[in-house]
Amino acid sequence: MSEEKDINLKIIPPAKYLPMMVVAVAVFLIFFLVAATYTKVKEGRYMGQGMQYKNTISVLGEGKVSAKPDIGQVSLSVLSNAKTVAIAQKDNTDKMNKIIKAVKDLGVKEEDLKTANYSVAPNYQYYSGRSEIIGYQIAQTLEVKIRDLEKVSDILAQSTAAGANQVGSLTFTFDDPEKLNTEARQKAIVNAKKKAQDLAGALGVSLGKVVSFSESSSGRVVPMYYANDVMGKGGGGETVTPEVQAGQNEININVNLSYEIY
Repeated sequence: MSEEKDINLKIIPPAKYLPMMVVAVAVFLIFFLVAATYTKVKEGRYMGQGMQYKNTISVLGEGKVSAKPDIGQVSLSVLSNAKTVAIAQKDNTDKMNKIIKAVKDLGVKEEDLKTANYSVAPNYQYYSGRSEIIGYQIAQTLEVKIRDLEKVSDILAQSTAAGANQVGSLTFTFDDPEKLNTEARQKAIVNAKKKAQDLAGALGVSLGKVVSFSESSSGRVVPMYYANDVMGKGGGGETVTPEVQAGQNEININVNLSYEIY
């Protein structure tokens, strides 16, 4: 038979440990307050530096490069009207196939041809406040990239003879425009630096580092050409070869540089 005993425990913290605990807590609080104060001072120093006003000057530089385009682009369209969709579609398809064959015969490659639009829409006749469908119109547009600029005139003439009744958006551009953009940009930067140096000399200040840069570009706009322009004034159907000159395109790039001054 086990014996039961009552055990009473009374834990009393040693009096000698209490001062040490108080000192440890006090030291921890001091380190915490010092660290927090240093962080605030550091943040305040950086904030103050970021808000300091910097003296700057800004200059605009311009760079121009003129070059003969090496790519021509044109849109060839066929509009077909008929009483039924089937008849309009056959007329449109036949004419567009003839156009594609004509431009391919002149050296345009398959990858330089792209159908840009194909649409079918009803034609209405309005009378006495009512409307009635009297037929349908099918429109198809072919975008052509012309790499041999000597053949632009022939392509316009042969495509209209094959059935294109809308010719537009004739433009001349560059197959690799970035090379010319780089050259124009470099000229613009040199021009801006020269202006900044002259201005700094006139003001009696010294140039520091560039703190901002921006640029904008533009090019010469080429006018549009239409079917009447290439078919002759009356549009009688005879093949007329237009005189089309690519000329030169001008690439303009403007840069804006801001310098620190001191």
